[in-house]
Amino acid sequence: MKTSEIDEIRRLCLLYPEVHEHIDGFGHTSFRVKDKPFIIIGETLSIKALPATQEILLEQPGYKKAPYIGRHGWVLVEVEVAGWQAMEGLIREGYLIAAPKRLANQVQSG
Repeated sequence: MKTSEIDEIRRLCLLYPEVHEHIDGFGHTSFRVKDKPFIIIGETLSIKALPATQEILLEQPGYKKAPYIGRHGWVLVEVEVAGWQAMEGLIREGYLIAAPKRLANQVQSG
C-alpha cells in the first residue's frame, strides 16, 4: 500500500474514541479499539465487516474474502477501486463491530 493511503486510513481510524495503532512482529499495522482489531494493514488492507456487508462487497470489484480470517467477516479492500467515501463507511462499520457497546453508542449518537 502507498504511504499516503496508510496515512489517510490512520487519520480516519484515529477519529474514533479509544483507537490505537499496533504494529506486530511481522510489521503489520492494525487499528484497534480495546485491543480488538478492525483494520489490518500488511501487503494488503483488511477490514472487519458484518456478514451481510461482506456478502455484498464480495460481489463487487476491488473486494475479496481475506485468507484465514474471511470466515469472520474480514474483507480485503483495494482502496483505489473502492474509493475514499466507501472506505470511510467501512472503517466506521469495522469500528462499530469491534468497539464495546458504550463506545459504539457514543459514536452512533454523536
